[in-house]
Amino acid sequence: MNQIPRISRIGGTRDQLGESPVWDERTQSLYWIDSLAGVIHKLSPASGVTEEFQVPAPIGSLGLTQGGGAVLALRHGFAQFDFSTHQLTMGPSIDVDHPMVRLNDGKVDPFGRFVAGTLHGGRAENERPLGGLYRIDSSGAIELIEDDLALTNGPCFSPDGRTFYLADSARRVTWAYDYRDNGPLVNKRIFVNTDALGSGADGATVDADGYVWTVLVRIGAIARFAPDGTLDRTIEMPVRHPTSVAFGGPSLNILYVTSISRSTHLSDESPDAGGLFAVENLGVKGLPAQRFGSRQADTGV
Repeated sequence: MNQIPRISRIGGTRDQLGESPVWDERTQSLYWIDSLAGVIHKLSPASGVTEEFQVPAPIGSLGLTQGGGAVLALRHGFAQFDFSTHQLTMGPSIDVDHPMVRLNDGKVDPFGRFVAGTLHGGRAENERPLGGLYRIDSSGAIELIEDDLALTNGPCFSPDGRTFYLADSARRVTWAYDYRDNGPLVNKRIFVNTDALGSGADGATVDADGYVWTVLVRIGAIARFAPDGTLDRTIEMPVRHPTSVAFGGPSLNILYVTSISRSTHLSDESPDAGGLFAVENLGVKGLPAQRFGSRQADTGV
């Protein structure tokens, strides 16, 4: 039987577009971003200490690196950020330089590479989206592994790393693919269509049981889907537009949730909008975050 979740706001941050939470097991801290402000937040829940780091806006997403920094998806390219020195080192750029196309959501894959996709705003009807899903490794190599994505969100991986989930929020479809250490995505199939739920899927993560947790950004809720795509449960959030999720805490059993106060197309004037939330008493645990720059990514193993 599902337990009754306990939801609380953490701290007093108010992001325009909160996104990309990731738990750092090494430091027992949570990182997340305000995409439009170009801010990276760091929270140490045990002490309540918070830090902020400024990077070029917009920032689409971040992942942790083996060296203790972060890999970032910026407007048209990737970068690494050193939290100790605040130094930003630019990496490869995508093959699109268009004012309405930028990198969006991303995640480190099981082999230590960073996978991030684009959004293409302001498209004419029937105009094919530019950009797509890009994968980079620590050598600086970049490859396009999927295209025809209007608004990429929610990349995440099954516990064994063999299944990759990816949403196009504009189409309200989340796909599943077979994933491997080298080569293209294969066996594309619809995992879930969220149109009947009234929203496209936004940020997502996978728990230790292989269930996919995804944000339903337009209806203020989070949904958990079984590996076969069956809806397991939904949780109503206290804000209109939650955006992304990540498991954290010492036991990886707290679901951290970011949200919107005022993004390009969505806004919420309520006092808690743009806040960070913790959802507890879920009865499940998450998986440790992968880190960019692992041995597998460097050697191609």
